Amino acid sequence: MIARDIEAAKGAALVDTLLIVGILAAVLLTDRVGRIRLQVLGFIGCAVGLGLALGQAHAEEPARTLLLFGGFMIFNFMTNLGPNAQTYLLAGEVFPTNIRGKGAGFAASFAKMGAVITAFVFPLVLAGAGTDVLLAALVVTSLLGALVTWWFRIETRGVNLEEIGR
Repeated sequence: MIARDIEAAKGAALVDTLLIVGILAAVLLTDRVGRIRLQVLGFIGCAVGLGLALGQAHAEEPARTLLLFGGFMIFNFMTNLGPNAQTYLLAGEVFPTNIRGKGAGFAASFAKMGAVITAFVFPLVLAGAGTDVLLAALVVTSLLGALVTWWFRIETRGVNLEEIGR
């Protein structure tokens, strides 16, 4: 039992390491690639990772473990490369200077509300509809996030923040 817990902890540490690698990649690539492209790529990557995790339910071992583990590794990397890092960065850049603090706070408050609602809704969806439905819904919402980001894009790469205020 202890050996199984140690192996599980090693696996979780490896998956969590990709959160750190994702944020480091975001730091290095944001000004080169652009915030919008990274956010869209991140949302699509999250959908791919969640899609792989969804596919594991219909696979046999060892493919099942590889799909689940690989899917969550991709998801963790892409979420920090894209939506996690870029959402906070964009919220602090797209608002005019005179309301920048209020705008970033408003955006952050919606993110926090989403996190709280998710904490209550996910267990209900999981219990009522199952893992496949939950993962499929997350794939769809990730792709929707990419689409909304692209439709309403305001790219701030290379733009003086004072120019945005005009």
